[in-house]
Amino acid sequence: MKRKFIETTDGSTSIYLEEMDEHYHSKHGAIVESNHIFIKNGLLPKSGQEEILVFEVGMGTGLNVMTTLKAAKDHQLKINYHAIEAFPIQEEELEFINFSSLLEMDHGLFLKIHAASWENENLLQSNFKLTKFYSKLINLKLHAEFFDVVYFDAFAPEKQEEMWTEEIFQKMFDALKPEGILVTYCVKGVIRRRLQAIGFRVEKLKGPEGGKREMCRAWKDE
Repeated sequence: MKRKFIETTDGSTSIYLEEMDEHYHSKHGAIVESNHIFIKNGLLPKSGQEEILVFEVGMGTGLNVMTTLKAAKDHQLKINYHAIEAFPIQEEELEFINFSSLLEMDHGLFLKIHAASWENENLLQSNFKLTKFYSKLINLKLHAEFFDVVYFDAFAPEKQEEMWTEEIFQKMFDALKPEGILVTYCVKGVIRRRLQAIGFRVEKLKGPEGGKREMCRAWKDE
C-alpha cells in the first residue's frame, strides 16, 4: 500500500494511505496526540510502579515508542515495551520522519527502534526494553494479566473494522493486569459499548489540544 508522508499541524511527520483514505496520526499534530492520549492518560498514571509493561497495537512509525522513551527519561521510569505491527515501515522511508529533532532526541535511537529484531527482547536503553511482533493481532498469543497499559492505536473502525471487535477487546482485557489501562483516540459509542461488554470501566476524557474533542480510557477494575 502506497504511503505518502505529510506534515501535521505541530510540524511532526505522519503518513497518509491514499487507498484507505486514512492517516497514521491526527492531522492536528502527531506528537501532540501521542503525548496526550498515550503518555499523559495511559503511561503516567502508572508512573509509581517499579516497572511499567506496555503493549502497543500498531507500532507504525514508532512515534509512541519515541514519546514513551522520552517520558521514561523525563520521569525516570523503567519500561518493558511490546509492540505489534503487520505492515512495518521500510528502511528507506525512515529518512522522511522527523520525530527525533522535534522531541530533541538522538536520531540513532529512532533508527534503533526500527532496526530492532522481531520477536526478541531488545535493550534500547538501560531503562527501556523493546519487543516487536511482526504479526496480526488476532494471531498473536499474549500472556494473561501481563501488561499494565495498552496503547490501542489501530486504524479507525470504519477503515479496519476487524481490529475493534469484542474478540479483540477480550484479548486486550485478558492480557491486562487488574487495574490495567487501555487508551485509544476512538470514542465512538459502539466501541465504548463493546469495551463495556467485555468488562472494562470506560471513561471519556478531554482530547488533545487542537484535535478531537474527546478520547477514551478503559480500566480493568479489580
